[in-house]
Amino acid sequence: SMSPGTVKARGSWASKTEFILSCMGYAIGIGNVWRFPYLCYRNGGGAFLVPYLLMLVLCGIPLFFLEVSLGQFAGTGCITVFKIAPLLKGAGMAIVVINFICTSYYNVIISYPILFLWKSLQAQLPWENCQNPWNTPRCVELGGPEQLHMMMNNSLLSVSERLRTPADEFFHNEILQISDGIGSPGGIVWPLFVCNLLAWIVIYCCIINGVESVGKVVYFTATFPFLILAVLFVRGITLPGAAEGIRFYIMPQWSLLTDLRVWADAAVQIFFSLGPGWGGIINMASYNQFKNNAKFDALLIPVVNCGTSIFAGFVVFSVLGYMSHQTGLPVSAVATGGPGLAFVTYPEA
Repeated sequence: SMSPGTVKARGSWASKTEFILSCMGYAIGIGNVWRFPYLCYRNGGGAFLVPYLLMLVLCGIPLFFLEVSLGQFAGTGCITVFKIAPLLKGAGMAIVVINFICTSYYNVIISYPILFLWKSLQAQLPWENCQNPWNTPRCVELGGPEQLHMMMNNSLLSVSERLRTPADEFFHNEILQISDGIGSPGGIVWPLFVCNLLAWIVIYCCIINGVESVGKVVYFTATFPFLILAVLFVRGITLPGAAEGIRFYIMPQWSLLTDLRVWADAAVQIFFSLGPGWGGIINMASYNQFKNNAKFDALLIPVVNCGTSIFAGFVVFSVLGYMSHQTGLPVSAVATGGPGLAFVTYPEA
């Protein structure tokens, strides 16, 4: 049925705030604090913001508005909502299959910060120095005697590609325990396995009663990341050299805008972060009141989401500026140029 009575029969959000916070919690997450700064880093800092904001206006907001409107009007989930057009009946099942595949690995990423949190409950933080079993001879503490020795011998720049900070080695050698290659897959990393299991249990407890439990949990889960980001931001901008990192972040390298990869990354990031096509927006909007102002929601949530990504970029790049200041290397050379960028820079703060 496509009537407002259907929405009441299924239940609805206790307030509009619960829906907005749920959508923000759905959109704002790993993609903002982990993937966006990495893409900025890979695509030359500020140059990435131009196609990113353009894709937000051209793709993100219209698709978000479409899905909120569709879910709110139909008052049903993503599997049955596509019965509105018989040709699209398979789209709902396709969404379920995609979610099944992606959640099988996405929660592993969630387990990384859980393990970081557990490891941080020590008097001596394990990523502060190079005297740990997982460290290699390439490990160099920022501002430590080994680094000063290499600077005196004018050899720092020549070996910069081989050097690793304690946080870098902690993430790759202790948290991930990456093997040498596909030929030696290695065993199960049991701490990560336990954290992954814990993440699934927490998710189950959050969604066990549907919108009733989700609507209450999001008051914490959707607001706490902003508090943490604010704390990290204050810490980051007070570090020496932070201004240089932020300058690298906001000063666009216009020449990179001719690279199609930059535009492709911007579009993919909008889809990855906002989540259109995954069914979550349709499902959550289906619990709205039939006459809810969908246009306002479809503008507010994507803008706040992208603003959070940009804000997280300031946090990451302020720390990269500090690392650059400590090592004497350019900002573009001080951190791992991979998806683990945030897991390397945040501990340095």
